[in-house]
Amino acid sequence: MTVLVTGAAGFIGFHTARRLCLEGHEVVGIDNLNDYYDVTLKQARLNELASLPGFRFLKLDIVDKPALMTLFRDHGFSEVVHLAAQAGVRYSLDNPDVYAQSNLVGFLNVLEACRHHRPAHLIYASSSSVYGSNSKMPFSVQDPVDHPVSLYAASKRANELLAHSYCHLYGLKASGLRFFTVYGPWGRPDMALFKFTDAMLKGQPIDVYNHGEMARDFTYIDDIVESLCRLRTRPPLPAEPGRGINQLFNIGRGQPVALLDFIECLESALDRPAERHYLPMQAGDVVKTWADVSALTAWIDFQPQVSVATGVAQFVKWYRQFYQR
Repeated sequence: MTVLVTGAAGFIGFHTARRLCLEGHEVVGIDNLNDYYDVTLKQARLNELASLPGFRFLKLDIVDKPALMTLFRDHGFSEVVHLAAQAGVRYSLDNPDVYAQSNLVGFLNVLEACRHHRPAHLIYASSSSVYGSNSKMPFSVQDPVDHPVSLYAASKRANELLAHSYCHLYGLKASGLRFFTVYGPWGRPDMALFKFTDAMLKGQPIDVYNHGEMARDFTYIDDIVESLCRLRTRPPLPAEPGRGINQLFNIGRGQPVALLDFIECLESALDRPAERHYLPMQAGDVVKTWADVSALTAWIDFQPQVSVATGVAQFVKWYRQFYQR
């Protein structure tokens, strides 16, 4: 079985590609290796993957439709795991064009390639940000998601709608995964845990938005990958044979954690206090996220469960080893 993983040099893409290789699959990973964050970290992830049997990397941008179509034609992928995207809520405030290209044009190209080359299952990354400022908790995939509060969130909701249209029109089977605040080893430098750890080890203050009055459904990377890999083997079931379907799942732990409690876990793992620089809420942020994962649990018989204390400690262990600090 040959699986395409887009965004293979990214955080979730790297972990997913590694897991698939270890399961014995042939994996083709693509990434454009942009400089949104440290490219050396992306290359280090690829170096890890290069040591695994069955992995092949190609530098390719999903915005390049002819190159993407050629890739699909040459490999005949049985499954596609689409994780390439321009990430980050705050970055979208100053760089909207990048999101339009990567998250809209790029995803449309992936759908077109799937339309013509018919993988058995398309799994693609959405985000908890699609819930915007919804006040009903926990967030359910049945909730309305018509009021995104950032361009990033709007682009992810657009992905879900595009996938729905292509499944209806062309009989594709797709699963959209609404990830909730993923963290863990090999994480992105623009994410809170990475930035907090870096600042604390340098003896610098950490920026705490909304004066700490925030909560996130922090989900450890191993739980994310376990959920994704179980879903990979269970494509959605259309109501009628020959029809397509787009199914959505929340991928979260199902337990919101206060930001200040999260910081305390990091202080414990680093064995040092954090100097906290309290700031107002930033545009595009939301106060709280909380995933209803009942649909996920029913479909794959698994619920993410790694505790924040355990997950943060694992990240700190990796960070110290990787950066020799």
